[in-house]
Amino acid sequence: MTEPSTPRVELKGISKSFPGVRALDAVDFRVEPGEIHALLGENGAGKSTLIKVVTGAVRRDAGTMLLDGTPVEVNSPADAPKFGISAVYQEVNLIPTLSVVKNLTLERQPMRHRLISWKRANKRARERLARLKLDIDVERPLGWYPVAIQQLIAIARALEDDSRLLVLDEPTASLDAREVELLFSILRELKARGIAIIFITHFIDQVYQIADRITVLRNGRLVGTAPTAELPRIKLVAMMLGRELEAVETRKPAKETVETSEPILAVEGMGRRRYMGTFDLKLRAGEVVGLAGLLGSGRTETCKLVFGAAHADSGHVRFEGKPIRIRSPRQAIRLGIGFCPEDRKAEGLISELTVRENIVLALQVKRGWWNRLPFEEQERAAQEMIKLLAIATPDADKPVGQLSGGNQQKVILGRWLASQSRILILDEPTRGIDVGAHAEVIALIRRLSGEGMALLVASSELDEIVTVSDRVEVLRDRHKVGEIAGADITRDNIIHTIAAG
Repeated sequence: MTEPSTPRVELKGISKSFPGVRALDAVDFRVEPGEIHALLGENGAGKSTLIKVVTGAVRRDAGTMLLDGTPVEVNSPADAPKFGISAVYQEVNLIPTLSVVKNLTLERQPMRHRLISWKRANKRARERLARLKLDIDVERPLGWYPVAIQQLIAIARALEDDSRLLVLDEPTASLDAREVELLFSILRELKARGIAIIFITHFIDQVYQIADRITVLRNGRLVGTAPTAELPRIKLVAMMLGRELEAVETRKPAKETVETSEPILAVEGMGRRRYMGTFDLKLRAGEVVGLAGLLGSGRTETCKLVFGAAHADSGHVRFEGKPIRIRSPRQAIRLGIGFCPEDRKAEGLISELTVRENIVLALQVKRGWWNRLPFEEQERAAQEMIKLLAIATPDADKPVGQLSGGNQQKVILGRWLASQSRILILDEPTRGIDVGAHAEVIALIRRLSGEGMALLVASSELDEIVTVSDRVEVLRDRHKVGEIAGADITRDNIIHTIAAG
């Protein structure tokens, strides 16, 4: 019987808390030499914190870390290379205006007579790249090369002669299919050399293409670890999403007449290279279309492309049957399209402005900045929305940044209602709000659709999607993989479509 190998890295009982948050709760995790180990989980699962513990960016509160069977203390990211631990993140953390050789030898330049020996630096750079079978001109600026090559250069810089563990955090997020395959061929070479690799990604297809084993975290806890070949996709998706939560709202009755009406907005083949695969979408008056998928599936990307906040490089759009191109949010607003973004504080609100000023922003855009809304009209619109949506504020002049999350969300909704939008795009409309505000937002979505508004609702909460949607577009790995309509919209059907679509 073969003796079990000593893990390259083994974490036992790792716990970490931040004020008000238990980020990791007694997590066990191990990576073998020559193994590509996928670490998966939704937002807040604890992946980033676990990796920061491994690389020394965060000090654990409890637990032990062993490297090749020996207990170690990695006290800082600068300390990690001493143990043969390197990390490469989604955003290439190099300097695009400097040459490849300068990036590869930055802070490690070979010296000769107290001066940098660029001859030796060039040789060292070429040797590093040769390990990854990369033959490029090291004198060219880093930014001259495509993102995939920049990622490989970042890996070349991270790898030392004694590298034992390589951590890759979302390395393929900005790569196309050909570039992903190039990266994966390099990872297989590193694996063959005995280097252990932790691979963090939201792309399920890529996990099954490259990973040997999968570990899933949820809410700071270990859900489970299994060999990739023994873990069906449907089970993986269920592990990531967790058990079905008790439904707060009931499923709304399916509409029979909406499907026969002409769409207000029809999208065909819309997409953007490296950002979102092509998709078709139709939005009809009185219909709620849900966008369902795991984190990184393309929900937010779809919303931004439809609103013009991201520029599509393919596809056709028809508005009320007429061909158009939505080049900017301003144009979308003037067409009667509103957008409540996922990050309402950074992208939806201007915290220093008052409730009134935030509510009338879209109305002012439709009027044009040269045609300023009179104060009386601003006040009337604001008071109407405060009353309609029950926004808890002493008056319309209170800075919106001082309101609760639920009331901030209502202010954004009020903005689009005040501007009489015909289409409303909601990206995670109930994230970060309390149960009472959650129920109010769900009720408002139903009421608006009943009044004839078309809504596109993106949410990571499957129960929420099931509750409000007439149709559901299912996304995976930034591609549309299926559509579910009417009575077929159930949590199980969505999960099965995500896994098998």
